[in-house]
Amino acid sequence: MKLPVYMDYSATTPVDPAVLEEMLPYFSDQFGNAASIHHKFGTEAGMAVSKARQQVANLIGAEAKEIIFTSGATESNNIAIKGVAERYGDKGKHIITCVTEHKAILDTCKYLEQKGYEVTYLGVDTNGMLDLQELKDAIRSDTILISLMAANNEVGVLHPVKEIGEIAREKGVFFHCDATQAVGKIPIDVNEMKIDLLSLSAHKIYGPKGVGALYARDKNPRVRPTAVLHGGGHEKGMRSGTLNSPGIVGLGKACEICQEVMAEESARLKKLSDKLIDEILGTIEFAKLNGDRQHRLPNVVNLGFAYVEGETLMMFMPELAVSSGSACTSATLGASYVLQAMGVKDDEIHGSLRFSIGRFTTEEEIDFAVECIEKSVHKARALSPLYDDAIQGKCCKYGKCCDHGHGCVDDE
Repeated sequence: MKLPVYMDYSATTPVDPAVLEEMLPYFSDQFGNAASIHHKFGTEAGMAVSKARQQVANLIGAEAKEIIFTSGATESNNIAIKGVAERYGDKGKHIITCVTEHKAILDTCKYLEQKGYEVTYLGVDTNGMLDLQELKDAIRSDTILISLMAANNEVGVLHPVKEIGEIAREKGVFFHCDATQAVGKIPIDVNEMKIDLLSLSAHKIYGPKGVGALYARDKNPRVRPTAVLHGGGHEKGMRSGTLNSPGIVGLGKACEICQEVMAEESARLKKLSDKLIDEILGTIEFAKLNGDRQHRLPNVVNLGFAYVEGETLMMFMPELAVSSGSACTSATLGASYVLQAMGVKDDEIHGSLRFSIGRFTTEEEIDFAVECIEKSVHKARALSPLYDDAIQGKCCKYGKCCDHGHGCVDDE
């Protein structure tokens, strides 16, 4: 077993060897510009891009012509939200999203608020779940877009995408879904789920970094966001710029592999995740799972450990590569806004870690992780006076009575 053990697959994944092999020729012999259609070098690259476009479309039940290649999900999210806002702003300036969305969604919506748009931010319950009735009640006559993710990047909780799509379609509102964490792990069908725009990224599914895609529905209804990048008119004018042929080839191959192995791989990852959850909760007191146990990705586990700081815990277990939250925002060291929205207390938030496993995770690594986590938690708690109070039967500060079975009393 190679150390450190990587358990941060939600941040990024290693490139699958088969993906790398597919990409390599487009760095050397087949280096042409896919837009240079008048010679062999360009046509070879163009054919490879077309193949990849179909591979991406196949994974999500779309048509190849509906796939727009981008630099990643963040750009796809920006094109979808800003593009729809600008194109359809004459019909209304109201957008609906959720407080637990990725920053690429929330910050884009904040930007539009400065431009005169109004955004409704739906809340979630203590399990991170959305209330569909609140969504229905939030839709107005001037609502033009609903943007809700398929799976949360911090806790792995799934939104009811199909039901959201049906609500949006019934109300005549476009539905954008940031499916970055879900694509390749759970089945996504844009037609069955009535998704009008969808964002995805290669590096979350064992492809290269710096490439992604936006699905934009071509009919029933047709949605055509205004371009964010202007130039040579690439990608139907929605995303100008010379295509990253090697990256696009890698994305296509990654999607093809996901389609082939998803059912078996997801079942294996769920088994490993369940093992991790059950063994941690069964051996470490004052530990809890953040987020709904049933409606979740098969590979993401967010665990909270009372009486210990997550950053301290990670320092005590350098043999494990894990995250204290979203890799996109954890550099700020602020409390997780996702866990805050779920009503988790700040002290508990700072003791929470995200464990995300993937294609190359083994059962041996799970066993090692459990042992490593248990030792590190005990080591960290040895430095905590709050933990001493808890095991001696005093109030543990996590509520009037922590109800952990240690005879806690109200802290006056």
